[in-house]
Amino acid sequence: MIAAAAEDNSLGKDKDLLWHLPDDFKRFKKLTSGNPIIMGRKTFESFPKPLPNRKHIVITRDTNYSIQHNSCIVVHSLEEALELEKHTELIFIIGGGEIYKLAEPFSTKIELTRVHATFKYADTFFPEIKEDTWQLISDEFHPKDEKHKFAFTYLTYERKLN
Repeated sequence: MIAAAAEDNSLGKDKDLLWHLPDDFKRFKKLTSGNPIIMGRKTFESFPKPLPNRKHIVITRDTNYSIQHNSCIVVHSLEEALELEKHTELIFIIGGGEIYKLAEPFSTKIELTRVHATFKYADTFFPEIKEDTWQLISDEFHPKDEKHKFAFTYLTYERKLN
């Protein structure tokens, strides 16, 4: 899973992010380029167009929903999305909140950008990262600067072995 979430786990409001962090966008592009990305319909619709160099797998309950773009596939469950990519080594779950909750049990790694702020008006949230399930393996702090209104930390978690 890959996400940017505030201290209170808020992700966004009205199909949009709550912040603009150019360095985080660059990191997202670097990590996900060339790999399939799985997302919910609302996350997909928040993009102005499909992201380049990535297969988009869009989950929706709407059986009539379609996307006329050769990099996009519509499925109707997370399990269907995962089955489609069962032979792919690296797949990214990119949101939104409900998809993250569904995908957490299947995930082996979390790439989280922790935005050091809280947003009381958010309507979408990242699931709580449970310490008994996940182990922090790396972190890198990025201070607030002229391009970034908020400080943030890149956090990488791996699923603990039982």
